[in-house]
Amino acid sequence: MSHLIETKTAAELLSTVYAPNEMLVDGLIPQGICILAGPQKVGKSFLALDISISVASGQPVLGRETAQGECLYLALEDTYRRLQSRLLKMDVEASDSLHFAIVSDKICGGLESQIEEFSTQHPNLRLVVIDVFQLARKNATANYSAEYSELSGLRDLANNLGICIMLVMHMRKSRDRDPLNNIYGGGGFVASADAILMLTEERRGSRKGTLLCTGREISSTELAVHFDKEIMRWCVIKDPTESNNGENKTLAAVYIYIQKKKHFEGSATELINELKSVTSDVFYPNRITRDLLEQGHQLVYYGILFAVKRNHQGRIIILHYIKDDNKDEATVTRALLAR
Repeated sequence: MSHLIETKTAAELLSTVYAPNEMLVDGLIPQGICILAGPQKVGKSFLALDISISVASGQPVLGRETAQGECLYLALEDTYRRLQSRLLKMDVEASDSLHFAIVSDKICGGLESQIEEFSTQHPNLRLVVIDVFQLARKNATANYSAEYSELSGLRDLANNLGICIMLVMHMRKSRDRDPLNNIYGGGGFVASADAILMLTEERRGSRKGTLLCTGREISSTELAVHFDKEIMRWCVIKDPTESNNGENKTLAAVYIYIQKKKHFEGSATELINELKSVTSDVFYPNRITRDLLEQGHQLVYYGILFAVKRNHQGRIIILHYIKDDNKDEATVTRALLAR
């Protein structure tokens, strides 16, 4: 006997605050499946290793904050001696949070169970890197259906464990007008990924290039990067999102207002009128409601409880401030604007 389809109404969805998919690297790498692609010998492995080192140590990478946790790096085309050489060149601190293996089972042939078992033994696991992905495949079928099916188990595993699985992949020599079509395969890998990072050089060996970041869980952006041979890492020259610190003006204004007011209950239009007492920024009812529903979960970290309920007049926004003597207004406002 089949089960009934579980549903939620639009009204329920628009009155519920959902926590976002957790980010491993702020704005770039979320929980789930992440593809890191690039031409051969461009330096993908150095970038993947730098990301792993940074997550394991809780240090920023590519100018972005990381969520600290243990990492499993499957270096399937390397030896331990080569890995040691790479770590020495990068002047890495010894860490028990970064684990390496040079052999593993294949996808759909035991790898998923190996990752799950490793996660059981290391409950703080946050990142698994498969470098290169092609060596972990059970077969080399390059068609959309087969590729999508192949990654479905890994994607479910990543979401169930709350981790990111990064697949290091090659790009074709041909150049399609859509850069995503240059990733090796038949399109199923790209469709399965939650985020895609594509590393390309201006010209072969220039060590200057672009890191294109896109996906269903991140905003598309292009980072200008260069490879610093002194530290053996890809570094960001220009990040177009650095100057865009106004995205959370809504949360900053709400914090300043509710810290003084302590409690608010009313419509979006009424809240906008109240915010005029603390800021000259212009807000709109639909936008402020959307911002609060999408980002309101952050407010709890600053002592603000947020909820939405419905009555016969429509949606009602509820905000309540819980005093926290350890936070000053200026510091919290800067933090909200910077997120």
